[in-house]
Amino acid sequence: MSDDGRRGLTLIAFLGSVFSPYYAWARRRGAANPLEHAAVNVALYGDDGRRWTMTERGAGQVERSATMLRIGPSRLAWDDRTGLTVHVEEMNAPWPRRVRGTVRLMPSNVHAETFALDASARHLWRPIAPRARVEVDFGQPSSRWRGNAYFDANHGTRPLERDFARWHWSRFGTEDGGAAVLYDVARRDGSRFDLALRFGPNRTGAMPFEAPPRAALPSSAWRIARETRSDRGSVASVAKTLEDGPFYARSLVHARVGGEAVSAMHESLDLDRFTSPWVQAMLPFRMPRRR
Repeated sequence: MSDDGRRGLTLIAFLGSVFSPYYAWARRRGAANPLEHAAVNVALYGDDGRRWTMTERGAGQVERSATMLRIGPSRLAWDDRTGLTVHVEEMNAPWPRRVRGTVRLMPSNVHAETFALDASARHLWRPIAPRARVEVDFGQPSSRWRGNAYFDANHGTRPLERDFARWHWSRFGTEDGGAAVLYDVARRDGSRFDLALRFGPNRTGAMPFEAPPRAALPSSAWRIARETRSDRGSVASVAKTLEDGPFYARSLVHARVGGEAVSAMHESLDLDRFTSPWVQAMLPFRMPRRR
């Protein structure tokens, strides 16, 4: 992701996509092979073009090793010296427009710690590179820039909607050259789980800190509730809504944390809304499947 509000990129590779309607339908019939439901999700924003891809592919179009993952024509490769290189070859949805380019992510440091989001540790989150540099070079649409980036991973053994009702997440750079992440999770059992972590500019581990009070944000156009954290007496605001869907909103927000004025990449996820039949019926329009 870029921290620049004028442009941005979100790129995610899914195996057994948590948001796939096809995977959900397969699970209802019994055990489902997650490799049969793989996708590369690209969300590219900016004055020079806006694209969205999330084409699901079967196991025959997936190849993986310890340092490489290929899903269809797109490929991700990791090198301990240079970081992550992604070659994107996808098609925009729902209107077919080609999305082709290269993303290079160069971490400032790499973290091995994982954090359980639920009491039974069925869902784990790893902030692999809380602060990184990114180089984006797309031919279609034409877009070339450099910026700040973030790289993490989630994995779990159960569908998200079984254990969580919603969450709010945000990440921002800090004045010392590091980064911070706020995670506010509403679990399905009614309990809440909050994380507030700082990451220094060197290889030190995650440092917990006391999160400021919750601060409400305006709901999205789809009426997704949004909130963040901001110092007492300060006002948090939405600078720009980048993604506004029926169950998910991605935004650039302004707040004050620990006395610092921050611009954070922010997401709100409503899993009650995600499981509603009308949302499930809409998903194939944004997530086509290619066998």
